[in-house]
Amino acid sequence: MADLTRRSLLGAAALAGLPASIARAAMIAPDVRKGTIEDVAHVVILMQENRSFDHYFGTLRGVRGFGDRFPIPLAPVDGRQRTVWEQQDCAEDGAEHGKARLTPPFHLDTQARFDVMRIAGTPHTWPDAHAAWDQGRMGNWPEAKTRRAMGHYRREDIPFQFALAETFTICDAYHCAIQTGTNSNRLFLWSGTNDPHGTHGGPAIGNSHDNFPEQGGAADDYLWTTVPERLQAAGIDWRIYQDMADNFTDNPLVGFRAYRKANQGAGDPALRERALSTQALDRLRGDVLGGTLPQVSWIIADAVGSEHPGPSSPAQGALYTAQVLDALTADPRVWARTVLLVMFDENDGFFDHVPPPAPPSFAADGSLLGASGVDTAGEYHRHAAPGEEKIDEPRLRGRPYGLGPRVPMYVVSPWSRGEWVNSQVFDHTSVIRFLETRFGFEETNISPWRRAVCGDLTSAFDFSAPDRAPFGPLPDPRADALRAAEIASQPDPAPPAEPRAFRQEPGIRRSRALPYRLEVTERIGSSGPVLRFAADGAAAVFHVYDRSALSLPPRRYTVAKGQRIDGQWDWDDQGGYDLWVLGPGGFHRHFAGRREDPVIGLSWHLSPFRLELQAEVDGLRLHSMRTATPLPQESVMKRHAAISLRESLGWYDVLIETPGAPHWRRRLAGRVDLEGRETTSDPFRTD
Repeated sequence: MADLTRRSLLGAAALAGLPASIARAAMIAPDVRKGTIEDVAHVVILMQENRSFDHYFGTLRGVRGFGDRFPIPLAPVDGRQRTVWEQQDCAEDGAEHGKARLTPPFHLDTQARFDVMRIAGTPHTWPDAHAAWDQGRMGNWPEAKTRRAMGHYRREDIPFQFALAETFTICDAYHCAIQTGTNSNRLFLWSGTNDPHGTHGGPAIGNSHDNFPEQGGAADDYLWTTVPERLQAAGIDWRIYQDMADNFTDNPLVGFRAYRKANQGAGDPALRERALSTQALDRLRGDVLGGTLPQVSWIIADAVGSEHPGPSSPAQGALYTAQVLDALTADPRVWARTVLLVMFDENDGFFDHVPPPAPPSFAADGSLLGASGVDTAGEYHRHAAPGEEKIDEPRLRGRPYGLGPRVPMYVVSPWSRGEWVNSQVFDHTSVIRFLETRFGFEETNISPWRRAVCGDLTSAFDFSAPDRAPFGPLPDPRADALRAAEIASQPDPAPPAEPRAFRQEPGIRRSRALPYRLEVTERIGSSGPVLRFAADGAAAVFHVYDRSALSLPPRRYTVAKGQRIDGQWDWDDQGGYDLWVLGPGGFHRHFAGRREDPVIGLSWHLSPFRLELQAEVDGLRLHSMRTATPLPQESVMKRHAAISLRESLGWYDVLIETPGAPHWRRRLAGRVDLEGRETTSDPFRTD
């Protein structure tokens, strides 16, 4: 077993110049017994409030942030081509001289004016969330969410959050579960569903049931089974740590009949004691020290600690998270067998540039924009939402529920130390699936589509238990939290009059292996191109943006493991095609050309550390789109080419063109994942 003596921990913390309680989490090695997930004795879940991934970590090195090489294309504005980084804002003051204003992300500089630490919140309900997402077009975010939604922080603004991400593991493809606000997303964390079929008191798309009826919540009850009830039935110990006088109405269980009855003394007393009583962080610390920490715990912050814009701030949320770590590491032997998962329920309205994986949307004529090889039952909003009449707009019936925008997710444990990024697609139901994997119960509320598309979080860990050296200590957030508490009002910062460059920190970080083995190939049919989508690893959602028709939503294809799905496009008005494909894990394909192009007969094959290309003609030009590559910047291909990917650790990015057809091009980019083999984040991304 690892050395867990208090003397060794205190010595390391003293060298770091920080309180021992904050340094402990980084210093404690895992308690390895079987070298599997069974070594995890305690899972603790802290869901914070209302921050998007780009809002916090767009500038963090080694993640999919502002240096993303494949920002989605958007419909032109005033004849100008643009990407997702240039958001149209046609609000009342958004146009000058007859032209639309384009708003990029902008820095919330707390060094220049500290009050932006307490930036005002933004709209975050079902209608405005769908307006910002726009079925995947994502081009009018400031109009739906206000201009301040484009604001983001940097390392110097939120040092605790950056240090936590760099000491442990950050997930850069973790999405909120549904395109709406707090309570509905929390329902997915605590129960795996929002009752989409409306058979048990749902569907939930708002906050109508976030309190007891006598305290303003809806009078009708939710009736479906929750995860705590599943755990209890399976004999698994659990508890919610919270202050019932101030949990910011963030306990979604208060909307369920079983818990409401328990609260009135008429139901299961265990539900009241474990889910509806005040058990604050002092109780959490006491349970750690007393050896009574449950197998599964949820923590609900008070308003000040919640990190929610307005009552809280990044600095105050950091202090609360530090206090949680302080409690959990009070006994090093307990922390050595504990996993802490910290995520955010939704993005508020803060901008994130990555289009969320979702089932296909429907066109105006009712046709499906794409296809799904996985059952999508329960993934579309088709029924009236009780108590949500104000936001349940008829025009949004038939829209997918989610996934929603990316939100931060820290995986904090002795098995996830060491500055890792994990880029597998997850959502709030992934947390439940991690519990399923560890404790052996089944949550039947999770839909087939989510089970296929979203992982179970196990890929974020290495339970074989290498004792990695600890990384940098966590900054003490107390001073900034005290300053933030003194801010009297929440500012509404505007982007600068002249847009400024926004950049991501240079460098890479270690990346966990991904389960994807994706491919998209093409053939030219009589009426246009046909793309074939394949997933030989985990299931995946492919987005296809038709750059000849960007006013339309993208098509989305959900492909199950081992499946092949075809999609056909007609020639555009010029007899051409220009299809831009995005998948998870850095996957990208671009197919463009004209009807009159000669037959090129290009094919390719990816194998470990090697990309092979084969063509039916000579003279294709290969262009490296990479910054570090064994391939010259341009080379001429004579029917066959082999490119080593060993130096790039499996990453590739090649553009193929031909002089005889100036509109014909193919771009192949992504990474080859070997099962169980770690690699790095994108080494070729822009800075």
